[in-house]
Amino acid sequence: MGNAPEITGSTEEERRSYIKERFPCIADCDMCGLCKVFHGKDAETAYADYIRGTREFMDVSADYR
Repeated sequence: MGNAPEITGSTEEERRSYIKERFPCIADCDMCGLCKVFHGKDAETAYADYIRGTREFMDVSADYR
C-alpha cells in the first residue's frame, strides 16, 4: 500500500484514490467496523480534509485514535 501521498506532491484525486484503496468499503458493517472507527462516517467523509489538501493524513488519522 505504501505511505499516504503528501499533500504538496499529489493531486486531490490521488489522495482520494489512496483513501479508497486503504479503507475499502466491503458493504458489511458488522464484519468490517470501519464506519464505527470513523464515528458513522465513510472513509472519504472522514478524510475529507486530507483529500482536499487542508490537513495531513496523520493529523486526520489522530482524530480517530
